[in-house]
Amino acid sequence: MGIVFTVLGLLIVGMGAFLFLYAKLQVPEADQVALAQTTTVYYSDGTTEMGALSDVNRTIVDEGTLPSYVGEAVVASEDRTFYTNSGIDFKGIARALLNNLTGGDRQGGSTLTQQYVERYYLGETTSYTGKIKEAVLAVKINREQTKDEILGNYMNTIYFGRGAYGVEAASKAYFGHSAKDLTLSESAMLAGIIPAPSAWDPAVDADQAQVRWQRVIDLMVEDGWISQEDAQQATFPTTIDPAEASTASLTGTTGYLLQQVREELGDAGTFTDEQIDTGGLHIISTIDKTDQDAAVQAAESMTQVDKWNTDTMHTALSSVDPTTGEILAEYAGSDYQKRQQNAVTLDTAMAGSTIKPFALLAYAQQGGGIGDVFNGNSPQSFTGLTDHQIQNDSGVSWGRVTLKTATQNSINTAFVALNEKVGPANTMQAAIDAGIPESTPGLDSTLLNVLGTSSPRNIDLTHAYATLANGGQEITPHIVREVQDSKGTSLFTTDTTAVRVFDAGDVSTIMPALESVMQSGGTGEKAAKLGLTVAGKTGTSENQMSAQFVGFTPKVVTTVSMYQSGENGEQEALTNIGDLKQFHGGDWPADVWLQYMRVATAGDEDEDFPWLTTSTRTPSAAATPTYAPQTQEPSEEPTRKTSPTPTPTETKKDESSEEPTPTTTPKSSTPTSTPTDTSTTGGGTENKDESTTENGG
Repeated sequence: MGIVFTVLGLLIVGMGAFLFLYAKLQVPEADQVALAQTTTVYYSDGTTEMGALSDVNRTIVDEGTLPSYVGEAVVASEDRTFYTNSGIDFKGIARALLNNLTGGDRQGGSTLTQQYVERYYLGETTSYTGKIKEAVLAVKINREQTKDEILGNYMNTIYFGRGAYGVEAASKAYFGHSAKDLTLSESAMLAGIIPAPSAWDPAVDADQAQVRWQRVIDLMVEDGWISQEDAQQATFPTTIDPAEASTASLTGTTGYLLQQVREELGDAGTFTDEQIDTGGLHIISTIDKTDQDAAVQAAESMTQVDKWNTDTMHTALSSVDPTTGEILAEYAGSDYQKRQQNAVTLDTAMAGSTIKPFALLAYAQQGGGIGDVFNGNSPQSFTGLTDHQIQNDSGVSWGRVTLKTATQNSINTAFVALNEKVGPANTMQAAIDAGIPESTPGLDSTLLNVLGTSSPRNIDLTHAYATLANGGQEITPHIVREVQDSKGTSLFTTDTTAVRVFDAGDVSTIMPALESVMQSGGTGEKAAKLGLTVAGKTGTSENQMSAQFVGFTPKVVTTVSMYQSGENGEQEALTNIGDLKQFHGGDWPADVWLQYMRVATAGDEDEDFPWLTTSTRTPSAAATPTYAPQTQEPSEEPTRKTSPTPTPTETKKDESSEEPTPTTTPKSSTPTSTPTDTSTTGGGTENKDESTTENGG
C-alpha cells in the first residue's frame, strides 16, 4: 500500500512540476532565437569584434510555397509520428530509456518538435532537467501551433551545413536554386543529412550522403508519401561546389583568421560545426588588433615595390608570443574569397639557411660551442658527395672561421662540415623537437639538410624559433584563447603549458651567434634598427625559390616568408623586383619584418632573454677539420662592407656580378621548394658584400 501512495505522490509532484513549467515557459519566435545564437569572434582584448564566424545565412519562406515532398521528406527522416504525436513520443522515450538503462548505445526519443526546441530554444540539452524542459516546451508548442506551422518553422531554422540556416539557404548552398524548385531527390538528400550536415555533406562524404538519401526515399515509400514508381525514378542529386556557398564574413585578410579559428576548434574536437555556427559562442582569439593591422600594412607594402606581382607573389607573416604560443598577428593573404589557401598554415617554401641554427643546437647538445673553428673555404668535397662540391656564395672562401662567424655570414661549407660532425640525423631531430613537423616535405637526415632543402610552412618556422626564444620550452602556436557561451561562462581555454625539449644552457650557447646575425655586418643587420636585443636567421633558398627572415625578441617571434607560384600553383623562382638582381631573405622580407616589429614591440624596453645561463663553451680541438679544402686557402677573410637598408618602397641596386648555377625544383599544387639538385651551390650563403650574390643564407 505504501508503494502505491509513493507512486501516486510522485505522479502528483510530477504533474505539478509539469503544469508549473507549462505555465512559466514562453515560446519565443524562431527567427529571434536563431539570430541570438550567432557566434562572434573577438580580438585578444575580448571586446573588439573580429567578425561573425559564420553569418546567419537564412531566408524565411512560407512552407506552403514549397513542394509537398520537401516537408514530407523531413517528416519521414526525422519523425514518422509527427502528425499524430502530441509533441513528444512516449513510446520513443520509453524505448530509448530502456536501451540506455540496459547498457545499449545512448538514444534519444526526440520528436521533430523536440529537436526544434532542443536546437533553437534550449541549446544542446543533455541533462534530465533540460530534457524535461524540452518535453514541456514541445507539448506547449504542439498545442499553440499547427503541425504545418511547426514543420515550417523547423525547416526555416534548422542548420543544413555550408553555413546555411533553413531550407531556402540550404537549397541555394547545395543546388544553386530556390527551395520552391527543389526536386524530390534534392529534398530527400537535404532531409537525410540533417543529423550531421557537416560530416554528411556530399562534398565531404559522398557515400554516406547517398546512404542517407536512399534511407529517406525508402521511408517515404513505406509511409505512403511517394509511390514505388517515384522512388525508382529518383536519382542521387548533384550538388554545387561548397566554395560557391562561402559566407560573406570570410572576406579580405580577416577571412583567413576566422577560418583558422573554426579549424582549430574543430581539430581540438571540443565543438562541432553546428555548435560553432548556432551556439551563440563568444570566441576570444589571440590576435592583437594593433599588431594585426600593422602586419597587414607591412605585408601589403610590397605591392608598392616595382614589379611585385600580387597574382603570383606571396607574402606570409606570423608573429607569436614565445612564452604562451599565442599568435599575435598573421598575414595569410589579401583576400580569402580570392585565394582560400592560407599562406601561413598551408603553403610551404624552402627553408634555406633558417635550418642552420638547429645544427648549432645539436652541436651544443654534444658539448660543442660557437667558438669552435671550422673550414670556411670554397668549394669543398664531403664524404658521400663524391660527384658534388659545396661552395659558398659566389665561391667566396672565408678561411678558418668560428661557428659564430659562420652563422653571422651563413657560410655553407663550414655548416656542412659541422653537420658531418654532428650527424645530419641529429640536426633533423633538433628541428623536429623545436617544432618543425616530421612530415615536412624534404625534411630528411642527409648531409645537406643543414642548407635548408626542406620546405616547412611559415608557422612551422615561427614555432621552432619560438622554442629557441623560450629557452628550449616548446608551445604549439594557437589562435584561440578562450571560448565562452552567450552569458560569458567559460567553456574552453587553450592549454599553454610549455614542454621543455632543450636544455636552457644549450640554447644559451648558440644565442650569441643568432644575435650576431641581426647586428651590423650580419645577414639580418636591418633588425638592428629596431633598437632592441634581437636574434634570428635569414634564409634565401636555391634558385630564389623562397626568401625567409626570422627574428625574435624575448617577447615576440616573427617570420616573414616570400615565394612565387605559377599558373597551376607550382612554385617558381622569385622574380627580381625593385631593380634588384637577386631576391634575398635579408632585404625584402627584412623590410616587412622591421616595419611590423616596430609596431609590435612599441613600448618594449630592451632586455635580455631571462632564461640565459652563464654557461659558455671554449673552442674544442675535436672541432678541427680533418679534410682538406678543394681550393686554395686565402690568407685572410675577405673585406666586408655594409650596404644601405631601404624600405620596400625605395629603389634598391644590387651590384652582384652573376647569379649562381641554377638547379631544378619539382612542381606541386601548393608552393613547395624541395630541390632535386643542390650539388653546385648547396643553398649558397647570404652575404652583405655588394660584390657577391646572395643565395641561400
